[in-house]
Amino acid sequence: MPSDMSVWQGRSDPEDGDQGLRWHQLIQPAEDANDEGIMILGFACDEGVARNKGRIGAYDAPISIKRALANLAWHHNKPIYDGGDIRCDDGNLSLAQYRLSEDVCQSLRQRHRLIVLGGGHEVAWGTFQGIGNYLLQKQQPEPLTAQEYTCHPPTVGIINFDAHFDLRNPPVQTQVEQGSSGTPFHQIARFCELQNWPFHYACLGISRASNTQALFSKADQLGVLYVEDNELNASDIAAVSEKLSLFIQQSDYLYLTIDMDVFPASAAPGVSAPATYGVPPTVVDQLLHIVLDAKSQSGESKILVADIAEYNPRFDIDGQTARLAARLVWTIARAFSR
Repeated sequence: MPSDMSVWQGRSDPEDGDQGLRWHQLIQPAEDANDEGIMILGFACDEGVARNKGRIGAYDAPISIKRALANLAWHHNKPIYDGGDIRCDDGNLSLAQYRLSEDVCQSLRQRHRLIVLGGGHEVAWGTFQGIGNYLLQKQQPEPLTAQEYTCHPPTVGIINFDAHFDLRNPPVQTQVEQGSSGTPFHQIARFCELQNWPFHYACLGISRASNTQALFSKADQLGVLYVEDNELNASDIAAVSEKLSLFIQQSDYLYLTIDMDVFPASAAPGVSAPATYGVPPTVVDQLLHIVLDAKSQSGESKILVADIAEYNPRFDIDGQTARLAARLVWTIARAFSR
């Protein structure tokens, strides 16, 4: 869908010249994307949360986050583009995820770094399909033989800041799997299995009270690196940072996804499933910079795509959660632009 640039409005300080600019003054529609930059895609969708029996309202998150971003100060060295929003208005979640995957793949082929604004965490299955298709198309001009491809599969490190594993098995209805906001990493694990890729997943901020024994058992079977919310405070940063750094070293590429319910309800009240404990924003910020600073051997950022999930404007208080989500996007964009 074409970019709606009318959402980008804010304060202007002409007396400060170019050093007084804000996002709303410099962001461009994707149709004008002539140079490599940072592409922002919206995924307006409640369907996955509804199927997962959660509080709906995440459909309005992309536009709310953009409004909060619009007035933030510009400290970026690359152009930033608004690629518009994919909207799931008809209940066809699989189609919406497919459309997102096509946009993600195309933007990566155009050498943009991507930030996707969900939507429920079903956004992750659409995002990862796009990453997977991009890497499949990124093969050498001469296709690899089956043996060569099996020997050199890419390792995509998935780093999820989240109170939930989102590893549920989709219920089977009329012989069709019905995915939801609780199933994306199960679907990603299945994708990796079918492609003979390693499933390399880290979930930071898990609430043991909010995940059943079955989910912990599944995470253990899949070799998931997880750290619980009560293990993520200032005194634990060094140990967790070491684990995270090793995980990143073992990854060829990174996919970063942040579920807003990883934060305490006092910091992020506007989410589909508020956290009782949660992880303080300052702790997430310290770990986030380890991820954002990760470089490949060629010196490029390892992160292909970052997304934000589960912000729910219906339950926000004075735009508090929107501002936190916007600050996360601002931080990620600044790292991408370096």
